[in-house]
Amino acid sequence: MEKTNKMTKGYVAGIIANLVFVEVDGPVQQNEICYIDLEGTKLMAEVIKINGTQAYVQVFESTRGLKVNHTVEFTGHMLEVTLGPGILSKNYDGLQNDLDKMDGVFLKRGEHTNPLEDDKKWEFKPLAKAGDVLEAGGWLGEVKENWMPHKIMVPFKFEGKYTVKSVVEAGEYTILDNIAVVTDEKGKDIDLTMTQKWPVKLAIKAYKEKPRPFKMLETGVRVIDTLNPIAEGGTGFIPGPFGTGKTVLQHALAKQAEADLIIVAACGERANEVVEIFAEFPELDDPRTGRKLMERTTIIANTSNMPVAAREASVYTAMTLGEYYRAMGLKVLLLADSTSRWAQALREMSNRMEELPGQDAFPMDLPAIISNFYSRAGFTYLNNDATGSITFIGTVSPAGGNLKEPVTESTKKAARCFYALSQDRADSKRYPAIDPLDSYSKYAEYPELEEYFRANIDPEWPEKIQLARDILIRSREVAEQINILGDDGVPVEYHDRFWKGEIIDFVILQQDAFDKIDCSASLERQKYMLNWVLDIYHTKFSYESFEDVGSYFKKMINIMRQMNYAIFESDDFKGGEKELNSLIEERKTA
Repeated sequence: MEKTNKMTKGYVAGIIANLVFVEVDGPVQQNEICYIDLEGTKLMAEVIKINGTQAYVQVFESTRGLKVNHTVEFTGHMLEVTLGPGILSKNYDGLQNDLDKMDGVFLKRGEHTNPLEDDKKWEFKPLAKAGDVLEAGGWLGEVKENWMPHKIMVPFKFEGKYTVKSVVEAGEYTILDNIAVVTDEKGKDIDLTMTQKWPVKLAIKAYKEKPRPFKMLETGVRVIDTLNPIAEGGTGFIPGPFGTGKTVLQHALAKQAEADLIIVAACGERANEVVEIFAEFPELDDPRTGRKLMERTTIIANTSNMPVAAREASVYTAMTLGEYYRAMGLKVLLLADSTSRWAQALREMSNRMEELPGQDAFPMDLPAIISNFYSRAGFTYLNNDATGSITFIGTVSPAGGNLKEPVTESTKKAARCFYALSQDRADSKRYPAIDPLDSYSKYAEYPELEEYFRANIDPEWPEKIQLARDILIRSREVAEQINILGDDGVPVEYHDRFWKGEIIDFVILQQDAFDKIDCSASLERQKYMLNWVLDIYHTKFSYESFEDVGSYFKKMINIMRQMNYAIFESDDFKGGEKELNSLIEERKTA
């Protein structure tokens, strides 16, 4: 909503930490940005509630020293991000300040930096020509951002259709140079540059409403791809207690997943964990390109010691950047760590406004807020019939590993995939520590994805996955019986059932994220190894005693794990197969 030329002003009427009550002298709108003058330092804030002539604003910076009657000026626009070439490889905070341009160890109040490089020249190649009719998000041209094709688009704020009057010739231009002129439906000419702005709380909708095709997103992580697959453009989350491997799993997904670019949102994690992201991501090699992973990555970072309002901004900024690249026809993987900190920020602001609290004092509308955010991910057909997607995987850090707490339960209602990290599996060094039975993928139940599995992986793939889960369930039941009755208190057949489940655990579920081969498994390899373990399950063996069962299967597991460390179908891999076949024939019964 556009406002009049006269900017609304006001003064501070009350302060509760980062919640400030402002008495205003004119109209303001929900989510509008204002600046509070603290003795020459401009504190950025966002309107979160309006009550008569009083606006409740959440301040993105420390309010220490702020007093009643300090002046406030409203800007007439919502919290926005600047979109254009130069976003990749950047480290931003939640307000899209370039952290690498800031001085000192601690961020200074009122300091804001340009998120892009105004003077850098980009090699522009036109894609549109005079006479073309485009809508918001239409492609005018492209530049190479690192090595990614970055589309220059008609601004998303434009409504209706626009006729291209002219586009500059191929050459080098800055992001502020005019690269095209378009004419609106009223005949008005509009100059366009390579940049535009968009409010982070509003979804970018430069796409058609068409039925989506379902395709699995390959992550290279066997416990996800094989047992609980996620669709391209899907949503999932990873809850788990401290130390269960959320960070390593996110690194594995960032490196191995079938995505064009990665956006990482650190929305309020402990400062040391955020520093690890800054330190480790630039050093990670990209197995898909042979370059550095950071070349196709953007990091949005807020730490737990930053004001709570900044934590909330970071998740929306990250999602908006993802939507921007999706509109270029790219596959985006958005990883958020951890959305629990975002929810805690919502709780703090809700409590300060004295709203009716829900469970554990979280806002009553927490499930709706989380659902609205998750709904911004997805697979889309663009207006030019190209496709793009955002696959969103968040992590949740429940206190004490309690998966019944409100944030986990609310996220369950929104996300289609649930990857529960188990403390027991982490303690026994069974990584990734995703519990295969507590976790689930609702996409696996979709008929469209089932058809994809049968056509692209194996005609019997859904049945094989269900059989693998059944084997794990029976193995776990037997383990509980053995734990109660003792090894010699159950029949030998029970030990056989237990160890056949352990083969699936050790060979399929467990994976070495630090091994250059085992860190990622192709679908072809996953299918091959799953067929191996299912064949072993259907084979009957002879044993002398229950001790004999364990020692025999340990030999088998050791051979198959060594196969996981060998290049698929290499001499070492085939040598393991021969050794495994020989071992099976020793005990195989008719």
